[in-house]
Amino acid sequence: MQAPDTPLWQPSASRIAASHLTAFGKLAALADNRAYPDYASLWQGSVSQPGRFWNHVWDYCGVVGDKGSIALQHDGNMRDARFFPEARLNYAENLLRRRDDTLAVTFWGEDQVKRELSWWELNDLVSRLQQAMQVHGIQPGDRVAGYMPNMPETLAAMLAAASLGAVWTSCSPDFGTDGAIDRFGQTAPRLLFCPDGYFYNGKRIDIADKLQVIAAGLPSVEKIIVVPYVGDSDELAASLPHAVTLDGFVAGLVGSRVEFTPLPFNHPLFILYSSGTTGKPKCIVHGHGGTLLQHLKEHQLHADIHAGDRLFYFTTCGWMMWNWLVSGLASGATLMLFDGSPFAKGGRVLWDYAQAYRCTHFGTSAKYIDGLRKINLQPGRDYDLTCLRAVFSTGSPLVAESFDWVYQAIKADINLASISGGTDIVSCFALGCASLPVYRGELQCRGLGMAVEIWNDAGKPVRGEKGELVCTQPFPSMPVGFWGDDSGEKYRKAYFERYADTWCHGDYAELTAHDGMIIYGRSDAVLNPGGVRIGTAEIYRQVETFDAVLESIVVGQRWLDDERVVLFVKLREGQELDNELVGRIKDKIKNGASPRHVPAKIIAVADIPKTISGKIVELAVKNVIHNEPVNNLTALANPDALQLFANLPELQA
Repeated sequence: MQAPDTPLWQPSASRIAASHLTAFGKLAALADNRAYPDYASLWQGSVSQPGRFWNHVWDYCGVVGDKGSIALQHDGNMRDARFFPEARLNYAENLLRRRDDTLAVTFWGEDQVKRELSWWELNDLVSRLQQAMQVHGIQPGDRVAGYMPNMPETLAAMLAAASLGAVWTSCSPDFGTDGAIDRFGQTAPRLLFCPDGYFYNGKRIDIADKLQVIAAGLPSVEKIIVVPYVGDSDELAASLPHAVTLDGFVAGLVGSRVEFTPLPFNHPLFILYSSGTTGKPKCIVHGHGGTLLQHLKEHQLHADIHAGDRLFYFTTCGWMMWNWLVSGLASGATLMLFDGSPFAKGGRVLWDYAQAYRCTHFGTSAKYIDGLRKINLQPGRDYDLTCLRAVFSTGSPLVAESFDWVYQAIKADINLASISGGTDIVSCFALGCASLPVYRGELQCRGLGMAVEIWNDAGKPVRGEKGELVCTQPFPSMPVGFWGDDSGEKYRKAYFERYADTWCHGDYAELTAHDGMIIYGRSDAVLNPGGVRIGTAEIYRQVETFDAVLESIVVGQRWLDDERVVLFVKLREGQELDNELVGRIKDKIKNGASPRHVPAKIIAVADIPKTISGKIVELAVKNVIHNEPVNNLTALANPDALQLFANLPELQA
């Protein structure tokens, strides 16, 4: 095990010299007439003068559009701050800068479907879809929805909608009918794109019955466009009301140069949805300029993505990482799209894909990395990963042992970037940096332009202590607002109710001595036995070292005027939660975390409930064990699993 102050990885001098960050630092130093000798000084400059910093990002990344003369309009109220209020630009135009025969997009539907699109072909498809939308009368501000897999047609439909100023909103076809209607029903799309089915873990999944229900539940939809994937698009389109195949939708239209409507910086681009486990999902609106600038900054200055790099992220269209991934086109990267199970072909399918296309940046979830550890896959041994420079991880905290595993089993010379942000900002507060060292268990840095601090219960900034993650200065990818929240009151309550004029994100975190960060979980899931706050990630880190345990979830149970910690474990087949295993788990937590972290109860369950994007739902389980309602079961991939936690006799004593 590496000593805490010894980096697991350090970039070479040549890599730092060739990085976007080094070039950007020189540009900023020249423009500001001051030196930025290291990341810390550049970060400080970026948050003390946010308007100046984001102006530099616009210039360095070569944003296509009219910037205007004002970078930031800020009267002291963070919520009302406006970046580039005079600007006119279009997100899609910035993603479709290239029109040549090099590779723009690759796609694998597990190992069932494999396709490639050049930049010419992508532009051609977007052009035809744009024309078809114009024929249908789509105007700026109209909503276009995708109940779609992560495939090229989804990307093209989004770009066509964005080119016209329409608003794109999506979820994946594994969402249930109620989940889709709860989301799209609030935003009233005029067009709905859907596939004729999809593949998952080698099986073909039929969605015809679901689409009948969704079509009936969305009266705003004027036309359903059925995209071919599994081979049944003609039959499915014929069975649905006001439906047409993709070929039928663009019939007779010839691809030409895509036209782009210039739009204000904050013109709505995406509507994303919160997980919705405590009520109807919030409809979070993000704008053209803020999304583009933030993603360009993260891709180039943090991830060091260059033109021609191959960018992969395992995501569905119901997770904000899809929006983050597709913005990679604006940096000239080739997108590697994937649909299906990441554990198809015994967990090898993603690494087959990475090797086949010489992937340079591989993104996934912390749960996937932990799953690879459990099946003992060794990608670095079994695959040629010569071109791989970075591995990204998000969705939940990446435990320290998984850092070790990545460097041992994937590649020793790699930037392992654990990142954390969310749907709320369609980006990151803390993330990686290809020019900084990686320390075990830590996110490398706070994002440039993100004035992130950790505040204690008294609202004071602290270092080396756990507290609330806050942001004290405006940033471009703050939501434009919530759809339908005309007064802005829901938006205010979501982020600004706890601290006046300071964004409170709801993460429990720590700023480290290295100026990195550790995320301990969601603040609302923090445990509080005996009045001591404990992050759930601290317990998961210990439990995940046990091969017998496939997954776990930990919650606080109200008990005798206090709270006690309850750990539920899903065991590997053939394993039993006997006294010996219970004792070993408790000892590991006691010695690896603290005696206060040791659960009062450890209970075996057959399944762990998760959202459709794969996040465990601690609050929903907590509600069930307290006989309180869970308001939105449609947010869950496996809602029946919640019944496993109801009325357990072990929790009555």
